Amino acid sequence: MIVVTGGAGLIGSAFVWKLNQEGIDDIVIVDRLGATDKWKNLVNLRFANYIHKTKFFSMLGEHDLPFEISAVVHMGACSSTTERDADYLWENNFFYTRTLAEWAIKRSIRFIYASSAATYGAGTNGFSDDTSKLRWLKPINMYGYSKQVFDLWVLRQKLESRVAGIKFFNVFGP
Repeated sequence: MIVVTGGAGLIGSAFVWKLNQEGIDDIVIVDRLGATDKWKNLVNLRFANYIHKTKFFSMLGEHDLPFEISAVVHMGACSSTTERDADYLWENNFFYTRTLAEWAIKRSIRFIYASSAATYGAGTNGFSDDTSKLRWLKPINMYGYSKQVFDLWVLRQKLESRVAGIKFFNVFGP
């Protein structure tokens, strides 16, 4: 079973679509649909279950998952580069991600997560993925910083060989 958090979002649903193209539908989508139209991204996908992100987080804490997980693809986050609530971004983009990563690593489950090109900031320190340069990047918004804090946590914990971070460039907005 592959868990895709943010699986109803733009990138998460595209990832599930690609898994479906590879013949994989043993997928649990974790997301928060709310009053949005994200549900429309799920219509043409094949997956085993949908679980609300809060319920999923509770299930992890209670060790109450009714399925074995082979990988967690964590695409879920607040991706708004204009979000001003730093506490929300810290909780949602750093603490939730860290808790999920710790859970997966403890169980030897592959963990792949969405970082962001917003961590590069204005680009004055380049756009290199060389991890030795990561600490010198200067994000220019709280969203980018929330992603960089997790990238730096991965390095401090020496987890680079156990997790994979993918830096996405924003496809919408300024």
